Amino acid sequence: MSDLLTELQCTKPPPNNCFRLIVLGSAKVGKTAIVRRFLHQEFHDTYVPTIEDFHRKIYKIRGEVFQLDILDTSGSIQTFPAMRRCMLLTGDAFLLVYSIDSRESFEEVLRLREQIGESIRSANTNNCTKNNKPKNLPIPMLIAGNKSDKEVTRAVAAGEVAHVLSRIKDGALCSFVECSAKNNQGIVDAFGSLFTVADFPEEMIPSTERRISLTHGGNIVPRRVDSGRNGLRRRHGLSLRRRLSDAYSALILNVRRPSIRTDLVMVQTKAEQLATPRSKRRRHKSSVRRTDSYQPSTTDSAKDSSIEIDPYRRKAGHCCIL
Repeated sequence: MSDLLTELQCTKPPPNNCFRLIVLGSAKVGKTAIVRRFLHQEFHDTYVPTIEDFHRKIYKIRGEVFQLDILDTSGSIQTFPAMRRCMLLTGDAFLLVYSIDSRESFEEVLRLREQIGESIRSANTNNCTKNNKPKNLPIPMLIAGNKSDKEVTRAVAAGEVAHVLSRIKDGALCSFVECSAKNNQGIVDAFGSLFTVADFPEEMIPSTERRISLTHGGNIVPRRVDSGRNGLRRRHGLSLRRRLSDAYSALILNVRRPSIRTDLVMVQTKAEQLATPRSKRRRHKSSVRRTDSYQPSTTDSAKDSSIEIDPYRRKAGHCCIL
């Protein structure tokens, strides 16, 4: 199993397979608690102010490596507008957290939502050329009402949030859930909804992923699974090893946040790929090895035995012979 983590750490995913999730919200609403529930399945009742935390998960899905970076921000980023705008441009999905017992935190989430849209749409307009019109791509967001366990002191009704969002017509892909990091309620639904809206691979959804964790001794162990009635180790004729080889994930420990320059280069690379017509995008080739039992015919020998795989179709699980 140690070879699996080594493979994930040493493989650099292409820019299109790198995603960044930015967690925003007021102080003391439970942003870090939600992230900790998602990454470590744990909750700490003691409050420690967050300056900025950076986490990275690596996934291997259908032979491809995907990278998910999670940026857990401070509740006081409003004091650094230039840094905030630069940070927002690096996000592929946004988790906006408020506390259901704080109306001020909900109003802050609405302000953050507007700032995200303005920053990204402004950057798209400034980067366009005469032959490249700006693309108002939907911005994946999720508004999470945390501390749903504090129903007695509720200050923001769920129906009110849904009504406010229904009246906003700015093209953003914004969904809403209520959750409790303390009671571990709605956390999987929150990330699952956001990943679906952001069009991340479905294997990254917490309810479907299979994790590889690092023990204190440095060995890699598979995440415990409930075998169920007939044993989950063999479902639809697939062994656990086969299923782990199809899709699994690992949390990379002690990873440093990339520099601002690296972030901006990544943003520019993604923007250029989106602006490039699909017909001109680079295609990757993979060779096909014939078995000994195969005897090529005269016509077969005159053909090239390679297959060009369109990476943009391959991401959805398709390949085409060109």
